[in-house]
Amino acid sequence: MRKGQNPAKFVKEVACPERITAALLNYIPFLSGFYTETLDVLKVCLESMRKDAGLPFDLMVFDNGSCPEVRDYLIREKEEGRIQYLILCEKNMGKGGAWNVMLAGAPGEIIAYTDSDVLFSPGWLSRSVEILETFPNVGMVTARPFRTPPEFFETTLSWARANAKLEEGQFIPWERFLEFNLSLGQTEEENKKVYAETSDWKIIYKGVTAMAGASHWQFTAYKSTLQQFLPFDMDKPMGQVRQLDKRMNDAGLLRLMVSDPLAMNMSNTLGYLRGELGKERGKKKEGLARRVLELGPIKKMLLAVYNKIFNWYYS
Repeated sequence: MRKGQNPAKFVKEVACPERITAALLNYIPFLSGFYTETLDVLKVCLESMRKDAGLPFDLMVFDNGSCPEVRDYLIREKEEGRIQYLILCEKNMGKGGAWNVMLAGAPGEIIAYTDSDVLFSPGWLSRSVEILETFPNVGMVTARPFRTPPEFFETTLSWARANAKLEEGQFIPWERFLEFNLSLGQTEEENKKVYAETSDWKIIYKGVTAMAGASHWQFTAYKSTLQQFLPFDMDKPMGQVRQLDKRMNDAGLLRLMVSDPLAMNMSNTLGYLRGELGKERGKKKEGLARRVLELGPIKKMLLAVYNKIFNWYYS
């Protein structure tokens, strides 16, 4: 039997969410090996998101089954008001499973998604939203220009040829191009050929400049647009996320990037911030042990062993 009245009945107002939800996906299963510095990377990512984003936003974090140390950190951030929505998943649902929850459940009209290893620069959000709101029929906007597979922005080029000013050229300076690709584990030598044989596409529409292309690792989009592609059916934790890139292009939506590098991939270390990225460039010799480890058969065998051990513990 009820006694008295629920005090909530007398509340006259409730808090309204911000128009924009910044949604971050995190997965740190342990703090050793590949993941030794990833908690520090996450902290830097979150701090850079909040610093001079250019527009207000609520922060949603989806943790995909991380270790206790990481969950404790996120809970503290939530309790201290730096995270507005925190979802702690018991097990790793994979990126597709997490997207199904995040992109459907984020309360904002606009969702600014990011992986947990991105370093943001001031103005990243306002510049992304400016493009999103200026160009018509936009699927997604990424806060950094880089060269993406052209088959994923064919629709964007077709639209630009008919409706905007379109220019082709080497608009991304070599150092900026190399900086990003080195962060992905690529080498300078393999990128020289790619840079020479590819180009960038600049689009100017209503006085706003964007670059053709975008990517699933960081993007800003209307929630209503993203919901057209839900649910994602991905049977692996990673490697299938380009489904979103392809499906947006096939649906006739524009995929765009800001013209300045306002987001950078840190990967699994803080080496970029320490100035370590590419510092080996120019060295003519490597140590014998390193050269042996890079031999194809040995590298393949050791990575297979590492993967097997990882699966024993975390699959």
